[in-house]
Amino acid sequence: MQADLLVSLAHFFLAHGHGIDQGENIIQLRLFFIMPHEIKGKSRPQVTLGFSVHRPEMVPLTFALMQRHDALFLEEPPSADFNDMLQGAVSIDDYLMPLDVEYPEFSRRMCRRLRKLHSEGKVIVQVEPFLEVLLGIHDFFAEGHTPGDLPKDSLQYPVYLAERKATGALLTYYQTAVSGSFEETIAAIIKFARLDGARFRLRDSLRAQELVPLIEKYPSAFIEAGAIHYQLGQLLRQKLPQQTRVRPVFLADFALKKLDKNGQLYGPGDQLTLLYIFHPTIAETERHRLLAARSIIYAKIIEKEESEADAGTFPHLRDELACIRATGNLNLRDCRELFPLIRRSKTAEARQIVNNYLDEAGLQTQ
Repeated sequence: MQADLLVSLAHFFLAHGHGIDQGENIIQLRLFFIMPHEIKGKSRPQVTLGFSVHRPEMVPLTFALMQRHDALFLEEPPSADFNDMLQGAVSIDDYLMPLDVEYPEFSRRMCRRLRKLHSEGKVIVQVEPFLEVLLGIHDFFAEGHTPGDLPKDSLQYPVYLAERKATGALLTYYQTAVSGSFEETIAAIIKFARLDGARFRLRDSLRAQELVPLIEKYPSAFIEAGAIHYQLGQLLRQKLPQQTRVRPVFLADFALKKLDKNGQLYGPGDQLTLLYIFHPTIAETERHRLLAARSIIYAKIIEKEESEADAGTFPHLRDELACIRATGNLNLRDCRELFPLIRRSKTAEARQIVNNYLDEAGLQTQ
């Protein structure tokens, strides 16, 4: 839903004008993968930061973890009909229809589970101030205002700038990937990753500020977050009282263990973005260029649509892991050779080309 919202607003804005390796291997994180069986010691406030992806197969795992907490904070802006949907006064389909959700089956299943959690007495709050402000800006412009009407000392102004810069760079990358050279595309990806990192820093900062006073009201809290928001955990630890325990849980890793598979689910593009989130001024290196090159290939071969396969088999997670492993075998020269072969290919064709290339080079990962 969030990605869909940001992309849908891109043209509009453009028309208007701590547990982490501090070196370059940004993805070498000290992660906490253990799903707690129960929340103990309520005298010590406990916060679980649930990192996950919006895929149908993750709903049961997310639901099971949410059930162990008193308050649930969702990663989405407030919606007028949300409470009515939870209470059953508005149907789930009617609630979701105007939201233009990116993953409809995930959203439907999650809404059904949220209704159950609500009936069990859980406090459920939508908290995503960056997107909330962004929607307000959209309405502001729809009323005939322009960016020049945004007060420079308002919250709307930095949100507008961060969004416009990041979405502008993303559109430039899309255009360059179709008609530009390999080197130009690499440069476009790196520029976007830097600006996207700046946008995420602002998003995480705003969300942490809004979450802290809410979290302090409850003995235990679950915070929904995409895996790219790893910085949020650090910000919460800095702002919450020292006795509050903040525990990150990577639900995808738990799912992979159920499949008897190992690996991390940060694609090369996410790795590059995380690097710039934590090191915004770091100079460009060959490592950055390699991650950018791999991200070109990854974006072409990853499955974009929701799978109808049995959610218990975790089809999306298996696909992501396979694509991460495949692109992890490629060097810069490999990516340069593959780029013209797949740039205009559909997902299935691009994947076959990459698999054939890896097989011929003896690089295929089982």
